[in-house]
Amino acid sequence: MHWFLSGPLSIQRLTVKIRGLPVCLQGKKLVQMSDFHYDGMRLSEELLEQAIATSNQLKPDLVLLTGDYVTTSPEPIHTLALRLKHLQSQFGIYAVLGNHDIYYRRSKREIIAALNPIGVKVLWNEIGYPFGKELPLVGLADFYSPEFNPALVMNQIDPDTPRIVLSHNPDTAELLQRWRVDLQLSGHTHGGQVVIPGLGPILIYHKKIFPKIPMKLRSCFPFLGRNYLLIRHWEWAQGLHLLGNNQLYVNRGLGTYFPGRLFCPPEVTEIILERA
Repeated sequence: MHWFLSGPLSIQRLTVKIRGLPVCLQGKKLVQMSDFHYDGMRLSEELLEQAIATSNQLKPDLVLLTGDYVTTSPEPIHTLALRLKHLQSQFGIYAVLGNHDIYYRRSKREIIAALNPIGVKVLWNEIGYPFGKELPLVGLADFYSPEFNPALVMNQIDPDTPRIVLSHNPDTAELLQRWRVDLQLSGHTHGGQVVIPGLGPILIYHKKIFPKIPMKLRSCFPFLGRNYLLIRHWEWAQGLHLLGNNQLYVNRGLGTYFPGRLFCPPEVTEIILERA
């Protein structure tokens, strides 16, 4: 993807307050990256290199990757893994898979097999403990997988224990309100890619806009045509959202579909944890 269509890399910085965060974890730094779509078309080598270098310069305590490493075929994951192995983090690198990572029957297995040897721990309905038992890290199966079963994992954790949840699709935040989620990290939306300043992603208005586009022209808007049905809550397309007592942050991702991004640059996110 040419830089003109993708836009320059943005670093988003935020502080997230967590009730009951152990004193020893005050000030810990997380870096999130998402939606690489590394397939030779949607993410340039230059932007990927810049994102990895930016993450390392931030000196994170923990790096978190929230899915869609490839687009269709899982084969590019082997080249992407050669790039991601340069990521640095004191407490490790954890990841979940997205809907594009399970596109083919073999995709899930092949992607996990490529990431685990370079130190990227993929969580699929699993709990990790990079900071110890006092702040578990939950990684869910993708929302579109028949194995998506948050109760299987969330019910393993004491309700009084703070936790971070990785779930590629932000729509899962609606279901996860049954449990305590101090911070959910998601991607999937690309931020909407085209954003109207002051109004938000254009896809919020897809029901009014898309039906009015003549059928012959709809092929010129593949991101709109393909994805407007793949997420329900476009109002959560990017940024930090408070859902009851739970918090959701949605990363805009690095990869870009045609026709490109407008007022919605690719993103590396720096998150500082703070005691509430």
